[in-house]
Amino acid sequence: MVLRKARTAGAAAVVLGIGFVGVVTLGTYAASGVPEGSSAAPGLSGGTVPAAYRSHIQQWGGLCREISAPMLAAQLYQESGFDPQAKSPAQAYGMAQFLEATWATYGTDGDGDGKRDIWNAYDAIASAATYDCALARDVAKVPGDKQANMLAAYNAGPYAVIEHNGIPPYKETQGYVRSIQALAKSFTAPAAQGGQLALSKQAAGAIWFAQGKLGTDYLWGGTGQSWEDGRFDCSGLTKAAYESVGIVLPRVANDQWYAGPHPSRDQLRPGDLVFFANDLEDPRTIHHVGIYVGGGYMIDAPHTGAKVRYDTIEQKDYIGATRVTPDGAAALPNRNPNDGTITKGEAPRTS
Repeated sequence: MVLRKARTAGAAAVVLGIGFVGVVTLGTYAASGVPEGSSAAPGLSGGTVPAAYRSHIQQWGGLCREISAPMLAAQLYQESGFDPQAKSPAQAYGMAQFLEATWATYGTDGDGDGKRDIWNAYDAIASAATYDCALARDVAKVPGDKQANMLAAYNAGPYAVIEHNGIPPYKETQGYVRSIQALAKSFTAPAAQGGQLALSKQAAGAIWFAQGKLGTDYLWGGTGQSWEDGRFDCSGLTKAAYESVGIVLPRVANDQWYAGPHPSRDQLRPGDLVFFANDLEDPRTIHHVGIYVGGGYMIDAPHTGAKVRYDTIEQKDYIGATRVTPDGAAALPNRNPNDGTITKGEAPRTS
């Protein structure tokens, strides 16, 4: 869902007047999503945000109490997959997918260069936070979960939230709130989620499915369909394995990465998805995924000419793991293969 039309220009003017340095300073003391008086804002989980944007998202995620760095990251990921050049058919632009009319009001100089550029990633991050916090002020008197009300205002407009005294009864809006709050968990450092991550109830079934495919030939783009002679590529295998237990994952590996929280290496459990990337500081470069089975091994469909097999995860391009959850998977968007923006009712990418 692209950012909506400008609705609260007065509130934004206050933030714009503070300037870059002032807002970042304010963010240092605004502990997003934590009790008043606490200094521990939720941290970003390693490898979930491109390194170039990590500190900026962490800073601007503290602009007001209703947002957090993981929530802001979830919004940016859903809008564009962290692509500063994203352009949607609805004429929404940049990493945060602003309409030009909205940008005119909420566009913020995020990198201190004196410009407000809709295509500049740092300006887009700052502007997304600015817009969120302006909406939060608009619905501040509405009872209930403050962050949920803000997200509902982002999707449906603040007047709908005020009129309904909370999240309005719109299926799209209720789904948006659930999706962003669920997706934010994938961006939250495990330590901020209460220590040991819950085990997956569906893991055993997914492994059972993958074990049944051992020895199957690899096929680039394969999803196991009959016209593909039951063959898979890496993400086609993991997608089919979790679909066998009722969890629908996106088609490509670097979107499956966000299907749940991220256990550390010593927290790995059978059923976790394990990922490999060309750049360990940039999840957009993830190129391979397998299903962890324990003992340092995974089941994967490795490459053309190979078969589904057991492989070690002890590889130099290992970036991390994801513990798939039903809520996490359901929160993930389908994307247009050409511009990376969200598509509704269309098939996921096939490569």
